[in-house]
Amino acid sequence: MAGMSVMSIAASGLHAQRVRMEVLSSNLANISTTRGPDGGPYRRQAAVFRAVPVEEDNFQSVLDERRRLYGVEVEKVEPDNREPLMVYDPDHPDADSQGFVAMPNINLVEEMTDLMNAARSYEANLAALQTAKNMVQLALSLGH
Repeated sequence: MAGMSVMSIAASGLHAQRVRMEVLSSNLANISTTRGPDGGPYRRQAAVFRAVPVEEDNFQSVLDERRRLYGVEVEKVEPDNREPLMVYDPDHPDADSQGFVAMPNINLVEEMTDLMNAARSYEANLAALQTAKNMVQLALSLGH
């Protein structure tokens, strides 16, 4: 049923955006963390998405690549390759011999913008899921 495919796609988007929001929230929470698990400053994380085909019960659509439907999933969460920011703060406990502290290279404006984008994408997927649900309910009520 087409409504179920739409629901699967929207649900995959909801899950992916929720993971993305968690990763972004972690970045914001660690914006000043100078000692991460590896001993250095916290490294910004990023969720990497990939398209995944939606399972369909229509054999012909599986064979016909042009008609295949795709959802999304989080392939991995990977650290950003940006170098840490070196900030002069000789009184900081993690300052080196020259008084510089390696700080996470996290841009507050960028993270907040990405978080707002993820929240809006989550809301759009939620609206699509609700619309598909309403359409299925309406189609079922027409049969009575």
